[in-house]
Amino acid sequence: MAQSVRSGHSDVRKRNRVCSATLLAVACTLTTATGCSSGKADDPKEAPSPSASVKQTPSKPADATETAKNEAIATYKKYWQAMERLYADISGKNTDLKQYAASSALASAEADAKSTHARNMIHVGEVSVRNPTVTNHDIDRKIPNVTISSCLDIDRWQVINAKTKKPATLPTSRLTRFVVVSTVERWPEGWKVIRDEPQDKAC
Repeated sequence: MAQSVRSGHSDVRKRNRVCSATLLAVACTLTTATGCSSGKADDPKEAPSPSASVKQTPSKPADATETAKNEAIATYKKYWQAMERLYADISGKNTDLKQYAASSALASAEADAKSTHARNMIHVGEVSVRNPTVTNHDIDRKIPNVTISSCLDIDRWQVINAKTKKPATLPTSRLTRFVVVSTVERWPEGWKVIRDEPQDKAC
């Protein structure tokens, strides 16, 4: 009888163990989204928060050097637009060249335009500044400057007599597309062309 009782108790313990294992397996299956452990608490460091997977990329400040280059090139183009107006006006008054030029570039342009107008000649049409490229720069100095190389196309910038409107006779060998190397500085009031040097080289 005692053996029968012990046998009964043994069967019950076996069934309990089987049930416990079965319940644990079911519980793990139902909670696969959060995991199933053997009683140890999950490490919160291993469960990243939803926002942790999204990295915020801070916006980069504008490159000061590239900004300076672009501003200098824009000024150089405006400089030549002002040159067109200067040479087209025989009175020499219709110009804003001083906004974009200074030093030797301004002095040379004004002197040459005055000489051209004294011969009763003006320039009409337009100048094309092709492929302006910054070849050197020093942005960190007290007066920042850049060097610009471009191909100046004056083929449609015609010299005519201010009275008769007839084209002037010009040397057939003259270049109408040539390389120009210019220096542009940033003054307190803005960028200005201070040197504009034709290279006598076709482009």
